[in-house]
Amino acid sequence: PPKPLDLPEMPVPENLNWNLWMGPLTDPKIHYHPDLCPPVTLDPDQNEKLWGAWRWYSETGNGFPADWGAHMYDIAQAALGMDGLGPVEYIPKGYKGAEWDTMKYANGIIMQERPFTDDKEAKGIKFIGDKGWLKVTRGYIECSDSKLLKKQQEEIGKGQYEVSSPHMQNFIDAIRNHTDPNAPVEYGTSTNTLCCLTNIARELGRPVHWNPATLSFEGDKEAAAHRLYYYEYRRPYKLPYLDKRC
Repeated sequence: PPKPLDLPEMPVPENLNWNLWMGPLTDPKIHYHPDLCPPVTLDPDQNEKLWGAWRWYSETGNGFPADWGAHMYDIAQAALGMDGLGPVEYIPKGYKGAEWDTMKYANGIIMQERPFTDDKEAKGIKFIGDKGWLKVTRGYIECSDSKLLKKQQEEIGKGQYEVSSPHMQNFIDAIRNHTDPNAPVEYGTSTNTLCCLTNIARELGRPVHWNPATLSFEGDKEAAAHRLYYYEYRRPYKLPYLDKRC
């Protein structure tokens, strides 16, 4: 989970509009530190070394579950046919002995956030079914049945998702052609929502129940008051169509 911001305040560089960088955020504890907002250069290799640490703090980001989770949960969502939807119950690690953060879908499928037992450094998704398992990581794919894996590899790119074009080119083409990119905004939103709801359940220390169709909690005013679900924007920023729902 994200941690409280503990970086010392430092002078804002003259070439940085800190007020604009802050955007709608209202927390007075957020102050400038180069780790939060590292300089961007024309050198891709240099930029690769300076990823913004704002991701790890609760005042500005969602921590590791959202940073890496967004990359992995979208694979699970797509495979389950849940793009645009998501789990309906979130059970945090530690609740009544729960060993892992657990998410339950309306169809009974269970997803957990846990490390691989055979490769703890790997980041990915493992699907476990009645015919075997499939492991998909950033670097490799493994399967309990090599024949099944070969069959699935032959199907890559033939379904809903076109995977041959680079991300940025696909995005630019979508703008020019007024079409959806490979991953429409609704898909990214549902994955990001999953990450946020996991953190909400963690901070509350109990399960939360979610309606992915209405984007609202099921009769849970405490969860609906959480900052990851709703907060008043700092002026002049506003979302006039956003209202508080429970």
